[in-house]
Amino acid sequence: MYTKSEALQYIQENDVKFIKLFFTDIFGSIKSLSIQPSELERAFETGICFDASSVRGFFGITKSDLFIVPDPATLCVLPWRPQTGRVVRFFCNIRSIDGTPFAGDPRRMLKNQVKKAAEQGYDIRIGTECEFYLFKLDEKGDPTHVPQDTAGYCDLAPRDRGENVRREICLTLEQMGVHPESSHHEDGPGQNEVDFRRSDPMTAADNLATFKTVVKTVADRYGLFASFMAKPLADEAGSGLHFTILLRKDGKNLFAGDLSAEAQSFIAGILFRVREITAFLNPFPNSYERFGAFEAPRYISWGRENRSQLIRLPAALEHDARIELRSPDPSCNQYLAIYLMLAAGFEGIAQKRVLSAENTLDLYNATSDETKHLETLPLTQKEAVNLALKSEFVHSVLPKVTIDAFEEAETSAQKAEFTAI
Repeated sequence: MYTKSEALQYIQENDVKFIKLFFTDIFGSIKSLSIQPSELERAFETGICFDASSVRGFFGITKSDLFIVPDPATLCVLPWRPQTGRVVRFFCNIRSIDGTPFAGDPRRMLKNQVKKAAEQGYDIRIGTECEFYLFKLDEKGDPTHVPQDTAGYCDLAPRDRGENVRREICLTLEQMGVHPESSHHEDGPGQNEVDFRRSDPMTAADNLATFKTVVKTVADRYGLFASFMAKPLADEAGSGLHFTILLRKDGKNLFAGDLSAEAQSFIAGILFRVREITAFLNPFPNSYERFGAFEAPRYISWGRENRSQLIRLPAALEHDARIELRSPDPSCNQYLAIYLMLAAGFEGIAQKRVLSAENTLDLYNATSDETKHLETLPLTQKEAVNLALKSEFVHSVLPKVTIDAFEEAETSAQKAEFTAI
């Protein structure tokens, strides 16, 4: 963790020649602007101007100037770039010309939510389990829909041809101070997963952004294309982004043993609002092709260990007890997704929502009679966006500029292009 003065000193003393400033649009795509080391102090003081009208979810053409301001604590060398004349990156916050924070900056939203929870005595830890596909390139170097291999869940090399790619991804992340917990081949051909240790929400979100960048970079070095699309192959498993949440108060894990009243209300809050926030957890039309198949959830319910539930409590020792939300996919903006999950959970605590009974069914194989009383997640992007637009909760926790951007994306029939995610 660097301060501003320490970051400036590091740049000066470590042969840094280029600085990349990272930020994300509201659909989760990572954007970058490069500056020379001589401009860094100005970037810290006033920010670097960019055309916000060209970034999804920000301003229109008539009010297009915003400024990105690097967060000094996120300084990191990019290890795949030359070590002579180094390249570093910072994650950035977004401000207006007068220095005020931009209301539609998802990183700012999450930071404020974490601060509010801390003031109420809560300590939040977030873990992520992210799936992605590796595809071959054609003779022109363009992505194909041909997976790298035909392996399945936890297969070994040589059938698993992603082993070396995952190894380099994990080693590169460790060089950058990001510590994966495990990695393996997933169900789909060419599908992989990397899981991360739980950390504070801001670090978890930043680490996921770093992970996506590293995966794309390493895959390209192996002559492959990495896709975080929710459902890149119609007849194969979709890719999920499972979030785990560990919640402590006064040093006690609220999800340990018999669920406390606060823990029950937190889960109930997410279940109550999940239909209204799904547009942001699953932001593209393609996202909705994943629900209800290959172990992706469809129904709004919870249970212990049961992977067919939307929210489950994995088997764990008391100090590691946590919940897992299984509906988001990797095409979402992770800052926005974590923020909305926490906002819904803490609203549940504030309103003392009552948790429904645990569901013990195998919902993947349940009959229509067994599931007829259960609500489902939205089944199309149009339905999800309409629910968000009508939601008092969404309008209370998100700025108009963000809501308008998602409405525009749906009404313009925006498609998740294969190469865009």
